[in-house]
Amino acid sequence: MRRLIVLAVVTTSLACAPAVPGPVASDHRAVFDGTGGRWIDLTHAFSESTIYWPTDTAGFQLEELAFGPTEGGWFYASYQFASAEHGGTHLDAPIHFAEGRWTNDQIPLSALMGPAVVVDVTSRVTPDYLVSVGDLTAWEAAHGDIPRGAVVLVRTGWSSRWGDRTAYLGTDLVGEPAVAELHFPGISEDAAAWLVANRDVVAVGIDTPSIDRGQSADFRAHVTLYRENIVGFENLADLSALPATGSFVMGLPMKIEDGSGGPLRAVAFVPADAG
Repeated sequence: MRRLIVLAVVTTSLACAPAVPGPVASDHRAVFDGTGGRWIDLTHAFSESTIYWPTDTAGFQLEELAFGPTEGGWFYASYQFASAEHGGTHLDAPIHFAEGRWTNDQIPLSALMGPAVVVDVTSRVTPDYLVSVGDLTAWEAAHGDIPRGAVVLVRTGWSSRWGDRTAYLGTDLVGEPAVAELHFPGISEDAAAWLVANRDVVAVGIDTPSIDRGQSADFRAHVTLYRENIVGFENLADLSALPATGSFVMGLPMKIEDGSGGPLRAVAFVPADAG
């Protein structure tokens, strides 16, 4: 009987205590009701004009299966699509360039999101530009150390060329002959190695076709990052609305069992006081 009385007293006391909202709940409300900032879509829509690696010549295919009123009196639309993993805004799973590392479906959610670090090189970018260690340390000199669990996004401005395949890839060739003629910015092996050795980041994204620049023949930035299970986001859309620091980014891919990548919906939440 004493236990029942004590339990009743404790329960009553808790019920009467004023609710104290915690910062986590408050932060979550700000994200989901939009009062604390805004959502930014970092994804190019998939269509017949979506840009793929030049050896993936089939592109994005959308076939109409049904569209219109049915005999039952309701409207019905249905399609099927086909796509290579690595085209449009997409995920690179670490297995893409690192044997034994995560496949698409093995990537934990915590590796697909985090505080965004936006390294802006638009003022000095060239078609063969390599993001350097100096670019990363200059960002830190201005904004502090790259935080643990960050998603590093490189803004080259190349997304403004999206829709013009030749301007975006640097060549109008298709198939294997095009690969040697690609020209677009990327991340240097040294910069990738610096991130691995000095900072604990979960993902690296870029607004170009590849983490490595177009003229890369050995994809060393891919290898360096992916063997550490750091994932890649490629062909990101316009990053200009994101501040250098203070926003939160997530990239959720189609979950393909044993996949090396897949279509990605990348978004960022920018708090009202960020920047």
